[in-house]
Amino acid sequence: MKFELFTRVALREDLPQYKLCQGDVATIVEHHPVPDDEDGYSLEVFNAVGETIAVITVAQSQIEPLMSNEVLHVRVFDRVIA
Repeated sequence: MKFELFTRVALREDLPQYKLCQGDVATIVEHHPVPDDEDGYSLEVFNAVGETIAVITVAQSQIEPLMSNEVLHVRVFDRVIA
């Protein structure tokens, strides 16, 4: 599945190196096509008030679309990644 730029997605798995958890929401800011392999995406992660806390690159298999039957949740994030 190809994702459009500026689409909000959820992480499919924990990313402990960034202190991000499965289900955290991010916005796609760049698509990285890879011929004959899995594409990647750069994501911007925001805190609850809209400030950037991380910009990361992940494989397509590490993200999933948001669904209408899901509810966003707030959690404490103790480290800013810039």
